[in-house]
Amino acid sequence: MNLTPEQRIELHGFNNLTKSLSFNMYDICYTKTKDEREAYIAYIDEQYNSDRLTKILKAVSDIIGAHVLNIAQQDYVPQGASVTMLISEGPVVEVPNESFSESPGPLPDSVVMQLDKSHITVHTYPEYHPDEGISTFRADIDVSTCGEISPLKALNHLIHSFDTDIMTIDYRVRGFTRDKTGHKLFIDHEISSIQNYIPDNIINQYDMIDVNVYQEHIFHTKCKLKDFDLNNYLFGYTKDKLTSAEIEHITKKLQTEMDEIFYGKNMDDGFY
Repeated sequence: MNLTPEQRIELHGFNNLTKSLSFNMYDICYTKTKDEREAYIAYIDEQYNSDRLTKILKAVSDIIGAHVLNIAQQDYVPQGASVTMLISEGPVVEVPNESFSESPGPLPDSVVMQLDKSHITVHTYPEYHPDEGISTFRADIDVSTCGEISPLKALNHLIHSFDTDIMTIDYRVRGFTRDKTGHKLFIDHEISSIQNYIPDNIINQYDMIDVNVYQEHIFHTKCKLKDFDLNNYLFGYTKDKLTSAEIEHITKKLQTEMDEIFYGKNMDDGFY
């Protein structure tokens, strides 16, 4: 939905709607030995330390036109990191008409909107299976905004910022605002699916499931990579170092792990 200035809703005051995006990603790796596991965790901790995560969140704040008020960042022992960013209304800029459209947002090269009373957070969770040789890296990012812009416009940048095998994305509009007559508005833009905010080249790489509760303004999308190349899941070597039996065994373990995360079920609980 593209709104011209004449079509824009005239509000009584500030837009009090709260729009929240939760972006949850997983990276999966096969780490057969203790040394491989420790090397993978060390690599993830370095690649996604609090300084790197802060840069990602600053780019998100640029995309949604926010002014950063405060940053709290922390690296943890033995692994993991967190960043919390309090943001407020950014510089007043010209609002493009397409800001309400269901389309992928930009990468961090321009400011697109203003907002207030908002925050962005990220927490990382590197972990490993004690027996099965599987290590996973999970990152949870939450972008909550008040005002006109939807945080879904930052989704394109977030996807490009992480090496992602599985994504779970939630979007919800909460509260209400009022037009100039006092009539309540519980959502101020049309949305049919989170997928409309993901570029086609990304959509083509993933199997996707939507679960949407339109009357409650709740939208949910899960994504899992379609193509499986074992070399992308081995840490420090390639599959030409493995026997055919090892390739089959490791492939099954990795694909089971990915299916369990994607469907939110343990396969040994009789899911299939």
